[in-house]
Amino acid sequence: MRRRIASICLNTGLLAVSAVTIFPFVWMLMSSFKNADEIASVDQHLLPRVWTLANYRSIQEHFDVVRLFGNSLLLSVAITGIAVYTSLLGGYVFGKYRFRGRGPLFALVLATMMIPWAVVLIPRYTMFTGAGLQDSYASIIIPAAISSFGIFLMRQSMDNVPDEVLEAARIDGASELYIFHRIVAPLSVNAISALAIFQFLWVWEDYLWPYLMLTTPSKQVLAVGLTTFSGQYSTDYGGLFAATTVSIIPVVIVYVIFQKRFVAGAASAAVKG
Repeated sequence: MRRRIASICLNTGLLAVSAVTIFPFVWMLMSSFKNADEIASVDQHLLPRVWTLANYRSIQEHFDVVRLFGNSLLLSVAITGIAVYTSLLGGYVFGKYRFRGRGPLFALVLATMMIPWAVVLIPRYTMFTGAGLQDSYASIIIPAAISSFGIFLMRQSMDNVPDEVLEAARIDGASELYIFHRIVAPLSVNAISALAIFQFLWVWEDYLWPYLMLTTPSKQVLAVGLTTFSGQYSTDYGGLFAATTVSIIPVVIVYVIFQKRFVAGAASAAVKG
């Protein structure tokens, strides 16, 4: 009986937290279908009195939303794929190979996670500008190609890969690349899914670095484009709500697809950490 009451209290608390978390998104979604007068009205209602798609039609007038959406999607997918691959490779090396200096080198990788991102912003900007990479997608992809957090996460997941399986493959004549791609990667799919979601979200929501490096408007990303709805004296909240709703669609899709593996991968890394 006591356990059942505790379970009910826990579920009630989780539902309350979920409602508080989800309500702003629902409000944003519903407001994207309201006209400007209703959004600015003091008498607010969750559901629109008059449903309209004008806000969605107007976002194309503020900026080329299709192009910016495509730019963000391209960069997010490319960086996620590269970062996941390099992280898995790094985690495999640190987790399964024994070599001199492995411990200090892995500690050095972890130490880079402690450096605030803002500290390296100016040196990184100076370096990429000096290399002539400003206003190119290479300036966005290269800094995110290797993730210290990803290497750490993958290193933790290597405990799920039995050494006996790797040794058996080597005895059968399998190359190291074959073992990495055909044995290690499939056995690390939960950690890969967790890292892919994290990395995709970071790239998709990144604003400052693309804003600094990409100077051509047609190359910009969606997160930067959303700022065009805020002017010096007014803000087009209807268009902003509609554009923001569109911008979160890929994030929701990625999370729904990888949800189960994301939870399993994150929990696995947390337990072994």
